[in-house]
This record gives sequence, structure tokens and C-alpha cells, in this order.
Amino acid sequence: MKYQDIELVNNKKDHSFELTVDGKRSFIDYNQIKETFALLHTEVPESQQGQGVAEAIVEKTLQYLEDNHFNMVPSCSYIQVFLKRHPEWNKLLA
Repeated sequence: MKYQDIELVNNKKDHSFELTVDGKRSFIDYNQIKETFALLHTEVPESQQGQGVAEAIVEKTLQYLEDNHFNMVPSCSYIQVFLKRHPEWNKLLA
């Protein structure tokens, strides 16, 4: 599946970035203070793990942050590992 065609939703009410794949919700919980997002936790349904969904939601979230001139504090362990593999996103670190 082409995850790039699926829209990332910033659910401000629930403080999460969301990606719905085949009717199942994946999300990254966050706290926002002014221009900084603390990315707290990434979760993908068990049935979709290992299919690139987590990587897709992280990439879409980081692109959203960059496009909107935000920075981040990556508290989520998955996002920390992602940043080690993709250091080009470290430019968003607060």
C-alpha cells in the first residue's frame, strides 16, 4: 500500500497525529507548548506492525512539523531510533 497517499490528521482534541490504514488508526501522542511538539508515543495496531505504517506516520508527522515551522522533542523510543536511521530530520530538534 502507498502510505504517502493517506492523509495525516492532526487531532488537536486528542493531542495526536493519526494515520488510518485499512480502517485502523495508528497514532503519535504529543504535547504542544508553543512551537514545540513533544512526541510521546507511537502506536500501530498489532495486525499492521512490520508493514511500514510506523515509519510512514513518523515521516508524515516530521514533514508536518517542518512545513508548519515547528520543532520537536522526541520522547518516543521509536522516533529516537527513526532519527538515528534518518539524521536529516535532526534539524527539527528543539
